[in-house]
Amino acid sequence: MRDFKKLKIWEKGMDITINTYHLSLELPNDERFGLARQIKRSARSIPANIAEGSSRRSEKDYARFLEIAEGSSFELETDLLIMQRLEMGPQDKIESLLIEIDQEQKMIAGFRRKLEI
Repeated sequence: MRDFKKLKIWEKGMDITINTYHLSLELPNDERFGLARQIKRSARSIPANIAEGSSRRSEKDYARFLEIAEGSSFELETDLLIMQRLEMGPQDKIESLLIEIDQEQKMIAGFRRKLEI
């Protein structure tokens, strides 16, 4: 078992989750139970899957959980791009979060490659 709390990708995932929660509070009331719920769920999935994968014995299993975390980051990115196009929510915060997600995706992809070698 690895200490996931020492991983930069887990810490970045936690930051993305917290920032997503803050952003969700600024969405229109009619989106609080739709889009807000969905972005929080996909954001939470990123560090949760990184943590769960760290408990796996094989590198292959760990890489699979990283793949799920990466997929959740793409799902979150897509929802944020929809919000951006609809001009829903503070655009500067959405843009900042999109930058963080891009960084996280690159970090996860690199870590997956390292495990799969």
